Amino acid sequence: MDRSLAAALDAPIATLAGLAVTPALVGACAVALVFFLLWRREAARSRAAAAALEASEAESDRLDAVLKSQAEITGRMQTMAEIFGARQADLTRTLAERFDGLSARVGHSILTTTQETKSSLAALAERLAVIDRAQGEIRGLAGEVVRLQDILANKQTRGAFGEGRMQAIVADALPIGSFEFQATLSNGKRPDCLIRMPNGAPALAIDAKFPLEAYSAIQAAESEDARSFAASRLRRDMEVHIKAVSEKYLVPGETQDTVFLFVPSEAIFAELHERFEDIVQKAYRARVVIVSPSLLLLSIQVVQAIMKDARMRAEAGRIQTEVRLLAEDLARLDARVAALKTHFGQTGRDIDQILVSTDKLVRRGERIAAVDLGEGGGPETAVAGHRTGA
Repeated sequence: MDRSLAAALDAPIATLAGLAVTPALVGACAVALVFFLLWRREAARSRAAAAALEASEAESDRLDAVLKSQAEITGRMQTMAEIFGARQADLTRTLAERFDGLSARVGHSILTTTQETKSSLAALAERLAVIDRAQGEIRGLAGEVVRLQDILANKQTRGAFGEGRMQAIVADALPIGSFEFQATLSNGKRPDCLIRMPNGAPALAIDAKFPLEAYSAIQAAESEDARSFAASRLRRDMEVHIKAVSEKYLVPGETQDTVFLFVPSEAIFAELHERFEDIVQKAYRARVVIVSPSLLLLSIQVVQAIMKDARMRAEAGRIQTEVRLLAEDLARLDARVAALKTHFGQTGRDIDQILVSTDKLVRRGERIAAVDLGEGGGPETAVAGHRTGA
């Protein structure tokens, strides 16, 4: 059976490239193939194991590198933690210092603000006190305005108001004695003011009783008809008053050829010249000049200049006399100075002669001091020398 099996195994089953293929060869090839496959698998496993080992080594190296890096990172982190700690401490200290400085500045600022607030409140209190006083004065002024309205509502008191304002202007501008209030003229009339002109010139009369009723009616008129009626009334009252002033206060030789009609308000004066030019022209033709407070003051200043010129002219004669006497005194002084100069000349000549005599005396004294009184000399020599020197 063994032989038959061996014979069966050795029996060729095919021929391949002249080579007989037997079952034993096939089996051997199969075994070789199996071994080859097993070798391949083991080799692959070995390579895989080697690769795994290498990978493991690489991983170990990487792990070492990672651990080293981790250690370095840990060291760096510790260093950074220390740096951060130091920085945090510095930052904390800086913040504390700044906070202290800020607290000090805030405290100082609050103290300054408090002081300024107190000062402002004190100033505000003072201003409020001033405002309170001003309000009191305003209330008093309002009362005065009400009283002034009451005064202007009454004809007599209104006339007294205008007269008082005129008197204040005149009294402030002119010296005492150059004017007179309520003076009586030769015709028995009494102007509100009479300004006495210099050099015996006629006086200037001023009337301060301007009719304000019609003007007040114009201001209070609410319709055009009422305003026209009030304007007509003002014209009529002005014509009557201008005529009366012209007849009473224009006295030839005693008063100037013009008389002033005083208007106590610049607004009324402007209204008359703007809307009632015909009344102003009638007043001029009647030699009545309508003046406001400013024009009256200007006119009084002109009178002041005239009075000053008159005083200068009055003093001119005395000044000329004093100048003549001064010239005579200067002539006498010139003659006396000339005589003094002559005396000084004679005195100079006398002094020159005195100097000549003193010079001779000095030389004579020197010769006397030089006389030799020793042997060979005697009184005769001295006398002869004396005579020779003379």
